[in-house]
Amino acid sequence: MRFSRGFSLLELLIVVAIILIIATIAIPSLLRSRQSANETAAVSTLKMINTAQVTYSSAAGSTYGSMAELIGQGLMESSLTGTKSGYNYTIALSTDRLNYTATAIAASGVMGRYDYYTSPDYVLRYSTDSARAPAGLAGEPVR
Repeated sequence: MRFSRGFSLLELLIVVAIILIIATIAIPSLLRSRQSANETAAVSTLKMINTAQVTYSSAAGSTYGSMAELIGQGLMESSLTGTKSGYNYTIALSTDRLNYTATAIAASGVMGRYDYYTSPDYVLRYSTDSARAPAGLAGEPVR
């Protein structure tokens, strides 16, 4: 009786082919899941920025704060100055500081499909750029 040790080349090739087939099915799904998670985190972070602005405004006499001021007051994390969960966050103040626009811009198309913004009306909206918003929803509230 003859005993063989190990696997034949054909058996190894079949295993590798099966792994490649599974990977081609799973990887796109994982990327979409990561995009969705990043988008949810961006919306949540913009809500947090709105809350921080309300708190800052009530203490500062109805004026809004910049990113640095909100972080300095301990109302937001300092990690928001860089890329967080695939998005970059900015706050643009009007000259009289009575208005602001907070934006969440995806660091790349792989990190998030859509960009978002909010203002003192506290409504989160998709980007006004139709290429960075769902079809027909540019500038519309996030649902």
